[in-house]
Amino acid sequence: MSGAKILCIEDDPDMIEYIKLILGRAGYTVIGADGGVEGLDAMRREKPDLILLDLMMPDMDGAEVLLRKKQDPTIRDIPVIALTALNSPFDQIMWLARTDLQDFIVKSKLPRRELIARIERVLKPSDPATDEGAD
Repeated sequence: MSGAKILCIEDDPDMIEYIKLILGRAGYTVIGADGGVEGLDAMRREKPDLILLDLMMPDMDGAEVLLRKKQDPTIRDIPVIALTALNSPFDQIMWLARTDLQDFIVKSKLPRRELIARIERVLKPSDPATDEGAD
């Protein structure tokens, strides 16, 4: 779904620029937000198609951002992919089980093609006709 608007909520400006570069080349529009507070404002203002969310930020962590997003009916249905330094499989399982994250991407393992493929998988609506024939 090239052309989609993606909001990257991240406290590292270099990571935001890196994501903008990778996804911009793939045809996405990327908006950067410095931290959770700015990210929530940008969600409401921009209504992105997808959110890339850092889980560990100084002003407001990812759990709080997800909680506030869930409480706001105007943004609650926007899909979220965690983009984080947490690389423990246990941490990933706990976050995915306790939140409505669609995916979990470890920053240190961020190959360009994989990032784009995972974003496309979340953005692409499931086709029931092709899902049924996949048995």
